Amino acid sequence: MSTKKYHAIKYIPLSDADGNTGESDSVVNQRKLIDEYLKKHPEIEVVSEKVDDGWSGILFDRPAFNEMIQEIEVGRANCIITKDLSRFGREFSGTGRYLRRIFPAYNVRFIAINDDVDTLINQGDDLIISIKTLINDEYCRDISKKTRSALHVKRSYGDYVGACPVYGYKKAGDNHNRLVIDEYPANVVKDIFRMKLEGMSALKISEALNARGILSPIEYKRDRGLPHPTGGFADRADAKWSATSVIRILKNEVYAGTLAQGKSATPNYKLREIIHKPEDEWQRTKNTHEAIVRPQDFELIQRIIRLDTCATPNGDKVHIFSGVLVCGCCGNRMTRKTVPYKSKSYYYYYCPTGKKNGCNASSMMKESALISCVLESVRSHISNVASLDALVAGLNAESVGRRLAVELEQRLCENEVRLDKIRSFKAGLYEKMMDGFLSNDEFKSLKNKYTGDAAVLIAANNKLRQEIDDALSCKHERMLWTEHFRRFENLTEIDRRSVAHLIRTIRIISKTEVNIEFNYRLEYEKAFVLLHKEIEAA
Repeated sequence: MSTKKYHAIKYIPLSDADGNTGESDSVVNQRKLIDEYLKKHPEIEVVSEKVDDGWSGILFDRPAFNEMIQEIEVGRANCIITKDLSRFGREFSGTGRYLRRIFPAYNVRFIAINDDVDTLINQGDDLIISIKTLINDEYCRDISKKTRSALHVKRSYGDYVGACPVYGYKKAGDNHNRLVIDEYPANVVKDIFRMKLEGMSALKISEALNARGILSPIEYKRDRGLPHPTGGFADRADAKWSATSVIRILKNEVYAGTLAQGKSATPNYKLREIIHKPEDEWQRTKNTHEAIVRPQDFELIQRIIRLDTCATPNGDKVHIFSGVLVCGCCGNRMTRKTVPYKSKSYYYYYCPTGKKNGCNASSMMKESALISCVLESVRSHISNVASLDALVAGLNAESVGRRLAVELEQRLCENEVRLDKIRSFKAGLYEKMMDGFLSNDEFKSLKNKYTGDAAVLIAANNKLRQEIDDALSCKHERMLWTEHFRRFENLTEIDRRSVAHLIRTIRIISKTEVNIEFNYRLEYEKAFVLLHKEIEAA
């Protein structure tokens, strides 16, 4: 038995595979094993214990591991005790470097109990240690390969494999690989898409949501104790809605019922670096869950977003028909062409597919003729909408208003619950300060914060109550879809704004035939059906 005194560090790692909920059985059992060993070795004195919870053994960049190496470097410890070699590290070359070079340089004794490794006693067993470390490395490689394969299969079948469901959805209680709608945030998502369709910018939408006291996605998940990403750009206190968070929602195809997964990966099982894959390598599966937004509306939003940023070359103006003009023959996007003649420039649209590739569309259509045609069609459609609105007004507004009021009342109840929580927290601050849990400055800071949060919710609730009254009296903005068109009743010329807000697509059939699909087509058709039913009933 050695008479030298050793100052040891107990190293207890816990990988994700073991579980990561508090002081798990794995940590407890490792500690018991090491303590039993120490009872038989009085020459070893424990100076600290390091626990790495949820870190893979294939990586050596672990928080507690780094702290342990720092203590060795400053001479505080000269011995490491762990359960087995795999707990110390599963990467072959890295483990070998520590055992053969770094630890001998610092005169560190290394003990792996279950593997019978003690560098003080069996320094010559390098071959056995190498074989065991190689097996541990190969085990990690095999597990990584099987895990990646299993995830790929699940994604291909449309199973959701993420840890944190996107805002507006939650995992189904009977199947955690399936998404179901989380009603309250789903209604917020619907509002975001609706406001964008009505022409609001992402910044204006975010300001409206903050003014109504609606929690941002990260704050909503925190408030309800739901899983949420950590360490990202939004992982900060009091995260609010921003233009960026709104755009992320508007561009996320999960809201149209499509799962797009496998967007990023690591190069291999030994590296933590995240590589973002190109979009054509994502695994997409349609109709895997209930859509919050109709697919056609989602596509329209993507077109509007593209339209908002598609500028003319060397200029800051957007082409009038950019993104909405398609060939009626092959469905390809029409291209704008400038034809100079003498001192003037003339503009035409043509299909770039060409007859050689199977498109039999007319060669070119003059922009001025198209503008004239579209203007006439838009004005005619707006007139039809106004006439239909007058005929249908009041036929079913009462039932629609009641359904909308129920949805708004749910949001009001959510806000009231949060307001009660804030008031409860605020009421207990003084008692916590008197008991010594809070300093005077902390008391004042928290009191001011809760007062401000409560004021925002009170203002939001007052606005919600007004919206409920408007819905019950058939005056709510969401019931007035025809206003989307009627605000253009005095339109005298086609511009970028009117095209983006009123038109879904323009199909060029020929030089003399144009098919225009307007926004709110389904609402328009439903209004006609309702009118015919009322006429038949009469």
